[in-house]
Amino acid sequence: MRGFVKYITRTHKDIPIAAVLLAPSIVLLGVFGIAPLFMSIYLSLLDGRGAAVHFAGLANYYHVLQNEGFWESVLVTIYYVAGTVPITLAISYMIASGLFHMLRFRGLFRTLYFLPYVTSVVAAATIWRVLLHPQFGPLNTLIGHLGVDMASYPQWLNEPKGALHLVTGGFIPSRVGPSLALCCIILFDIWHNSGFMVVILLAGLTAIPKELEEAATIDGAGWLHRTRHVVLPLLSPTLFFLLIVSVIRAFQGFNSFYALTGDGRGPYDSTQNVTVFIFSNLYVYQRVYYGAAAATLLAVAIVLLTLVQWRYAGRRVHYE
Repeated sequence: MRGFVKYITRTHKDIPIAAVLLAPSIVLLGVFGIAPLFMSIYLSLLDGRGAAVHFAGLANYYHVLQNEGFWESVLVTIYYVAGTVPITLAISYMIASGLFHMLRFRGLFRTLYFLPYVTSVVAAATIWRVLLHPQFGPLNTLIGHLGVDMASYPQWLNEPKGALHLVTGGFIPSRVGPSLALCCIILFDIWHNSGFMVVILLAGLTAIPKELEEAATIDGAGWLHRTRHVVLPLLSPTLFFLLIVSVIRAFQGFNSFYALTGDGRGPYDSTQNVTVFIFSNLYVYQRVYYGAAAATLLAVAIVLLTLVQWRYAGRRVHYE
């Protein structure tokens, strides 16, 4: 009993210190995270203009879900998430694995791969817009030197047709799959975000005891078997963390869309994801309550998807 009292007393002594240390983060999270969320929910239940604002219930949600443009933006978001997250994870793992086994210049290459991530999205996107310019861009200039007819030059960020439609020569309908403009944004974000994943994966690989791989090698396991049965299970907490973070970030993608296309929507709204749809309704069309309803739906979708990942992907994580 005396030991329990001492434990409670010692624990309570730590509460003021913990409160002081956590206060800045709690304040920032409350002001810029939780408070805007509740404000968005509140605004989504209103409607009207000026002083004639009235309670609308779930009417805004109904109109959002009935809007064809909203569902098109959902499809664009799904294309974007499916195109960026798995490819970036795979490429980052291969790069991190190569750097891990590199004996010399590991720090130099790690810095070089991390540079795109710390570069401003607007600055990097400006360079990409120049490179992908349909008339004067270096990429199309190079294609012209290969003898391609000028009329056949890819329009890149100005092309609303599906990439699969262009690759198959029109066999697949133009509205099936992501547009070429969206594919350019996907490639940009793979390049821009892979540096972050490389650094995190390299730290995870460094934490794996070398004795386990050496023992597997002595038992006759090849590279593929060591990777599948030793490295990936021990790296699963890191991969799970990157999966959760990258999916949330992909659903919230905005900067690259807006910086590369100028308005986020792209040609014929072919690059308008849900975040750009919300931005357009809030700031372009001044439909505040309608945009708040769309933002709330996006927040709910992200939370539900995160819970699903914790439920199913979390079972495959090995923490020991």
